[in-house]
Order: sequence, then structure tokens, then C-alpha cells
Amino acid sequence: MAESEEASVLFIGNATVLIRYGGFTLLTDPNFLHRGQRAYLGYGLTTRRRTDPALEIDDLPPLDAVVLSHMHGDHWDRVARRGLDKDVPVITTRQAARRLKRQGFHRALGLDTWEDHELHRGDRMLRVTAAPARHAPGPAEALLPPVMGSVLEFCREDRVELRMYISGDTLMTRELQGIPRRYPDIDVGIVHLGGTMILGMFMVTMDGAQGAEWVNVMNPQAVIPIHYDDYEAFASPLADFRREVEQAGLAERVYYLARGQTLNLPVGTRRDEQAWIASGGPARGLDREEPWG
Repeated sequence: MAESEEASVLFIGNATVLIRYGGFTLLTDPNFLHRGQRAYLGYGLTTRRRTDPALEIDDLPPLDAVVLSHMHGDHWDRVARRGLDKDVPVITTRQAARRLKRQGFHRALGLDTWEDHELHRGDRMLRVTAAPARHAPGPAEALLPPVMGSVLEFCREDRVELRMYISGDTLMTRELQGIPRRYPDIDVGIVHLGGTMILGMFMVTMDGAQGAEWVNVMNPQAVIPIHYDDYEAFASPLADFRREVEQAGLAERVYYLARGQTLNLPVGTRRDEQAWIASGGPARGLDREEPWG
């Protein structure tokens, strides 16, 4: 496959994935801390990493942009701050963009909910739209940084070839129901799980049950669960999500990628009869290695 036609999602770890499609290369929520290092969450809170990333930051290819859901130490860490090119655009919340500019990332761009930004490459266009997300229940939300989900639309001559939705760190709330109304045909859904607990008192990311509800409501053709076991703050293991989607009859659309494993995406629209293939990494064919779709 020619480089301009490469279409894949590589799971690096936690909420960090490398997305290639239509000549664009994107990185999400860059987190390159190693096992045993601590991520800082604010208010003196930290959480220790349990795993190593599949890639080092120096192994990354040139990036067209970084999509950052919010400003927490397990999504934007000190390694990313020091190691990423300061000229790369970072598409994120308005609060995070202000902080990033103070760190020297002068092309950081903050979006409000439903606001979008376009990147262009020849006859290709990538539209990134900020989707609603809620990082904590009730008044506790004010204690955490604003967060956004992201809808990525890869287009050619105004035709959407691939639509991807990344949940960001969110709970399954009423606000999210507007997403499938606007985007009823999501090709790939990347869902942040983990049932993250703060102070052992309240949950701030979806657990397995909420994750299964998210799959049912968003109805993506393919689902990649991430953000579930890399840090001590996670309280809901991937097994919870697996059990819930199996009980709900949704398991056939889920791809469980090990760190370092890639999902190869079909080129074209979701209506094209093309194969999706999980390959590479330390757990090749973790759940499927045959074509899917």
C-alpha cells in the first residue's frame, strides 16, 4: 500500500494511539511515561504507571497534528512536553490550548463543543470536531480540567471516506446522546474505559457497563477499547467491558488491541465491502487475525 493510502490505528498505550489515513498522521493524548513513573493529576494527586508504552517518543513519524482530549498527566506528560515538535498543531480544549502555548506549543488550537478545525493535504481534508464529554459527576466536574471527545472525518473531494469518534475521558451522560444524532454512521469508535476512581470516592471515566452502553448508543462499525489498565487509578479492568459487550450482543464489532498492535482500516466509506485486519505487535491476532467486516 502506498504511503498516502496507509490506513491504520496503532495502540501505543493508555489513551495514546497513532492514526494514519489519507496521508495524514495523528497522535492522540501523548503519554510516554514508563512503568513505575507517576502521572500528575492536580491537587497533589498522582497515579503510578503499570506498563511501558509500545513506542518511545523518538520513534514517532512526522505528525500532522496531535489531538488532545484534556490536560491531565496521563494524557499530556513531561516526556511529551519536552520531546514533541513545538511546531506541531495540538487540537484540544480552549483551557488546554492556553496552557500549551505557555509551554511553547504556539500552534495549539482550542475548540468549543461542536466547533471544528480542518487540515488540508492536496485533495484530502481532515476535519476535527470537538464532541461533548463530561469527566466527573455533578459538582465534581469543576475540580477536573475540561475535556472533549473528537470526531475525525477523513475526506476526499468533500466526500467522507472514514469517520472516527474518540470518546476522550468521559462518563456516559445525556450530553453524549447528541453525537449519534449528528453522526449516525461512525466507522471507528475509540472508547476510553478504566472506571478511573479519584480519591476512591467518585468515578471519572467509563467502566465496563458504561462502555457497553456507549457502544450501543454510538453504534460504530468497529470499536477499539483503550485507557483501561495502564495506571493504578483504573478500577474497572478490560474484562468488565468484555463481559458487558458480550452480554449485550455487541462483541463482534470490538477489537482488543495489545500495546504495539495495529488495526488496519479499509480505505473508502463504511459501505465498502473491505476487510479490517488486526496485526502486528506482541499479541498478533489477540482476538481475531482474520478479515472482519
